[in-house]
Amino acid sequence: MEFIIITGLSGAGKSNALRTMEDIGYYCVDNIPSTLLEVFYDLCEKSSDSLMKKVAVVIDVRGGESFEALKVEIHKLKEANKNFKILFLDAKNDVLITRFKETRRHHPLADKVQDGSVEKALQLERMSLSFLKKTADYVVDTTYMSNKQLKERINNIFLEKTSDSLLLTFMSFGFKYGIPLEADLIFDVRCLPNPYYIPELKPLTGLDLPVREYVLKFSETKEFMNKILDFLDYSIPLYQKEGKSELVVGIGCTGGKHRSVTLARAFNNHFLEKGYKSTLQHRDILKQSN
Repeated sequence: MEFIIITGLSGAGKSNALRTMEDIGYYCVDNIPSTLLEVFYDLCEKSSDSLMKKVAVVIDVRGGESFEALKVEIHKLKEANKNFKILFLDAKNDVLITRFKETRRHHPLADKVQDGSVEKALQLERMSLSFLKKTADYVVDTTYMSNKQLKERINNIFLEKTSDSLLLTFMSFGFKYGIPLEADLIFDVRCLPNPYYIPELKPLTGLDLPVREYVLKFSETKEFMNKILDFLDYSIPLYQKEGKSELVVGIGCTGGKHRSVTLARAFNNHFLEKGYKSTLQHRDILKQSN
């Protein structure tokens, strides 16, 4: 049985994540009380209905419960060696505040803080959920994600049967837009020759062959890549041995369109050829250059 607990900050995209899980065949329950978590798990496990063998539930602050109780429930599941994964959705506070203003939604903890401040409510929520983020199998930062990109990320993680195998995610990004908070490792490729300054290459991206040929033709690029791959080839099996579910490797250049995309693609291909479950995400490739 696959049992996924979706949690995280209000406004970070849990509803979109749950809809995506439903689209790919999971039986979904929103806002389940934490006190029912173990009972519901057991019901699904004992059920003869095949629909109840892939389940996703959302648990968050809307229930108004003590998160000490949720800690206890999570601990019970772990002590009983139950097969479940935790997906935690996060985003920067300023982005979450903007989302609340745009949708005119009421933060579920607003009544518990002074003046009903969304910012203070988010601080309280983040503190209450910190233990879940620390124990989560997958942490997805939606600060710079569109709904489409979030859907693609969820699909990459869960579309195939979840298992104890390690999922590698190579994420290209632009430093000018901020570092991806969910990245476990980050490599800065801004030291490599930049196609941005070649007029005919500037409007293209690392998905285009001329850009890739330009970036990869330099000896320093080849040596740089080899050194990173040596490190990853050595360290990834160690992460795997420790039982890590996902390793997010951020590859950053200035704008996230040329060098980072090229190297992320090359690294992803390398590990696919080695038999790993590996995916690509180009976070900033569609952003307009200044």
